[in-house]
Amino acid sequence: MRHRPQNRTEAYESPDIRRDDIRIPVRHGTLLYARVWRPVAADPVPALLEYSPERLTDSTAPRDEQRHPWYAGHGYASVRVDARGHGNSGGGPDSAGRPPDPGGPDPDRDAADAAEVIDWLATQPWCTGRTGMFGIGPGADHALRTAALAPEPLAAVVLVGAEADPYRDGGAYPGGSPSAEGLHARSAARLSADCLPPDPAFAGPGWRELWLARLAAVEPAAHTWLAHQIRDDFWDRRAVPLTAVRAAVLAVAGAHGPHRETVLRLLETLPPDRVRGVLGPWAAGRYPDHGRPGPAVGFLHETLRWWDQHLKGIDSGATAEPALRVLDTGAGGRWAGRRGRDDGTPLSYGLRGAPRPVDSPQCTGAEAGDPADGGEGIPGDQRADDAYSACFDFPVTGEPVTVLGRPRVTLRLRMEVPHGQAVARLCDVGPDGSSARIALGVLNLAARHGAERAHAWPAGTAEEVTLALSPVAHTFAPGHRIRLAVSSAYWPRVWPQSGTADPAGPAGTADSAAPAGFVLEPEGSLLELPAAEGPGEEVRFAEPEPEPEHPEPLGVSSPVTLDPPPPARLLVRDLAAGEWRLETRPGPHGVQRYPDGLEVTGETTEIRTIRERDPHSARAWTERTVRLHRPELSWDVSVETRSETACDAADFLLRDEVVCRDGREIVFHRTWERRIPRLAG
Repeated sequence: MRHRPQNRTEAYESPDIRRDDIRIPVRHGTLLYARVWRPVAADPVPALLEYSPERLTDSTAPRDEQRHPWYAGHGYASVRVDARGHGNSGGGPDSAGRPPDPGGPDPDRDAADAAEVIDWLATQPWCTGRTGMFGIGPGADHALRTAALAPEPLAAVVLVGAEADPYRDGGAYPGGSPSAEGLHARSAARLSADCLPPDPAFAGPGWRELWLARLAAVEPAAHTWLAHQIRDDFWDRRAVPLTAVRAAVLAVAGAHGPHRETVLRLLETLPPDRVRGVLGPWAAGRYPDHGRPGPAVGFLHETLRWWDQHLKGIDSGATAEPALRVLDTGAGGRWAGRRGRDDGTPLSYGLRGAPRPVDSPQCTGAEAGDPADGGEGIPGDQRADDAYSACFDFPVTGEPVTVLGRPRVTLRLRMEVPHGQAVARLCDVGPDGSSARIALGVLNLAARHGAERAHAWPAGTAEEVTLALSPVAHTFAPGHRIRLAVSSAYWPRVWPQSGTADPAGPAGTADSAAPAGFVLEPEGSLLELPAAEGPGEEVRFAEPEPEPEHPEPLGVSSPVTLDPPPPARLLVRDLAAGEWRLETRPGPHGVQRYPDGLEVTGETTEIRTIRERDPHSARAWTERTVRLHRPELSWDVSVETRSETACDAADFLLRDEVVCRDGREIVFHRTWERRIPRLAG
C-alpha cells in the first residue's frame, strides 16, 4: 500500500500567524504539496496562491519566508504549491519540459491544476472566496496561463517576468533565430530540476518510488524545441490567449530582461481599468525588492495595494496609478508614469553613406551579457561589439531625446548566400566614447516574411527587411550620440548562420562554413524611434524595508572556506586558434545548510565556445551537479546532468546525459543523442 504523508502544522515565530503543510487534491487523484501561511484570527480572509515548479521546501524557501508570512500578517492566507511532478507533489513532469514553457503535449495541464487549487482554496472555511495569484519566472507563466482559464474566484494576479508567447517573448527564437541561451541553457536547467527527488522528510517513505517514476518520464526539452524551428501549431498552442484573462493584472518586467514585451501586450489587450504595468531597472529572476542592478523598490507594499484594491475592495490607490510606470535608463534616471497605451510619435533617422559590407566575426556578442542570470550578465560597454558592426551615429543636439516603446529598423540588404541573420543594437554613446546597449533586435533572414515559413534568400538580390527591437524607456542627453549598430552575428544569444548554399556539404570545411554576411545599403534604410510625449508624470515607489524585504537569510548557512569564489563570468580568447570561450558559474556554489537539517550542494558550469571565422564551431555545454543530504535520515542523493549542443552545416547535434544516485547506487543513467535538421528554407 502506498504511503500517504499526513498534513502537519508547525509552530511559527509569529503568534499571529500559523503555518500548515498540507496536500491539495487535483485531477486523477494527484496530491499537490502546499504550504499555507494565514492569520490565526478566525475571520475568513482572501487567499493568495503562488504555484511553481521550483521546490518550496528548499529551492525557494528563503524567498518564500520573506513574502508569504508578510502577506499573512496583512490579512491574507498566502499559499505556496509545488507544481505537479516537482518538489514533494505527486504526478510526473511531462515528456519534454514543464508547461507553460514549450515542450509538453498539454500546455494547459499545470494551469488546470492551479485552477483546481484556486477553486479548492475558495471553499475553505478560512477563505472569503476571493483569491489572487502571483509568481516570478515559471511561477508567473503559470499565473498568466491560469488567469486565461478565468477560474471564477480568481480576481487579481501579479506577474514578474511572465512570457505570453514562448516562441518570441521567452527568448527561444528571437526574430526566428535559434537562441543558444534561450534553448540550450533553459533546457539544461530544466533537465536538472526535473530529475531532483522528493524529500523524504516531507514526502515520506514513498519518495523513491515517486522519484523513479518521474525519472522514467524525463526528456531534454531542447530536443523538442529545436524540432520546431518555425512558428507552427506547437508554438501557437503555447501562446497565452490574453483576451481570455478576466482578473486584474499587475505585470512587471526588468529593463534588462526578456519579458518587457509581455507587459506591453497586456496593456494593449486588457481593459484599462484592470491592468497596470511596471518596467524597472532589473535583470530577470529577482523580485523588484531585490532587483539588480537597481534601484530596488518596496514591491511587497506595491503588491499589497493591488490585493487590497481587488480582493478586499479597499481604495488603495492602485488603480489610480498610470497605466505604465517606467524607470528611464538614460539621462532622465527617474520613474515616470504614462497614461496612454500607444508608442510615441516616431522619430525617423535615415542611414547615410556608401553601401557597407557586414561580415561580423562569430565572436560578436560574446560580451553581450545574459539577461536571465539575475544581474551578473548585464551588458557592459559595447565598444568591442561596435567594432565588429556597421555603425550609424546620430548626434543629440539641443533638447534631450526621450524614447518610450518599440524601436524599429528597416534595412536594405544585399546577400550572395541563401541564409543569414541581421542583428541591430540601439546604443547610447557618451562623450567619452563609451557605448551602452539600450535595445536589441534580431532577424533570421529566412523568417523575413514571417516566422511561420522559411524563405531562402535569392542569391545576389537586395530586399528591405524590418527588425523589431526590444521595448525601451531611455533618454539620450545632449552631447551624446544615438547609435544603430548592425552585425551579422551575435553569439551566444543567437546561433550562427553559415550562409552556405549547400547545407548538406561536408561539415567543418571552409566551403561548408561560408560566411553569412551581407551588404547594407543605407539608401532606403531607416531607424525609427518612438519618441515619448513629454517627460511623463513623476511617480514614486516605497523603499524596500529591512524587514521583511531585506531580512537576514532564513538560517541558510554555508561553511567557511579559504578558497576564493570562482569568477561568475570568464571570457578567454585564444589568439592562436582564434577561439573565444565564455565560462559562467551561476550560483549558488558549495554547501548550503537549511534550518531543518537539509544540506544542498550545487555546482554549475556553463561553457560557450566559438571560432571567429567558423560558424560551425559553435558549442554550448552545461554541467550541473546537485547533492541533497539529510544526515539524520541517512539520505544522500545526487543528480548529475551534462548537456551539449553543437552544429554542422546541415544539423543541430544534441547530447544530454543524466546520472542519479541514491547513496552509492546508480538508480538512473540515460543518454540522449539526436541530430535535428537546421532550417533551410
